[in-house]
Amino acid sequence: MVHRLSKAERHLALSQLLYTDPFATDDMLAKKFCVSIQTIRLDRMRLGIPELRERTKHVAELAHAKIRSLSGKEIVGEVLELELGQYAVSSLTVDEEMVAEKSQVLRGDFIYSQANSLAVALIDADIVLTGSARIRYRRPVYLKEKIVARAVLARKKTNKYLVKVVSKVGAEEVFVGKFIVVAR
Repeated sequence: MVHRLSKAERHLALSQLLYTDPFATDDMLAKKFCVSIQTIRLDRMRLGIPELRERTKHVAELAHAKIRSLSGKEIVGEVLELELGQYAVSSLTVDEEMVAEKSQVLRGDFIYSQANSLAVALIDADIVLTGSARIRYRRPVYLKEKIVARAVLARKKTNKYLVKVVSKVGAEEVFVGKFIVVAR
């Protein structure tokens, strides 16, 4: 038998959970707390917690504020996490404008641009340029799929940085890139 929390306990637990994981959906929360989605929505409203789209936008704005090397319009995808000089995470949902009309496969320039812009954004400098890239496409990405790219600073030597980017759809790797970026 599942122990249900009181309303006050649920509100406290909901606030704490959304503070640590702002990307949790109402559906996930409803299952976790054994209540309806509508109850979760009402709880969020009472607590002044915005819906997922607004929470995601807020997290992205905080990450964008840290970036010196690119403006928000230059980043391909939505930055979800950023620790300058350490790692960065972004997501990109494939829409109809990004795919080849006949095959519905994501064009390679989008997946490369997401990875490259994330690698550049990771470096804490005013001017960062891509010196070289070694890339591998692992499998095609299709319309409506969501790509999550994670960039990690692997090595730094004076003003040159080696950044590894792994892009996944779900748990499946779809792209790997090693970028040498130079800060000026």
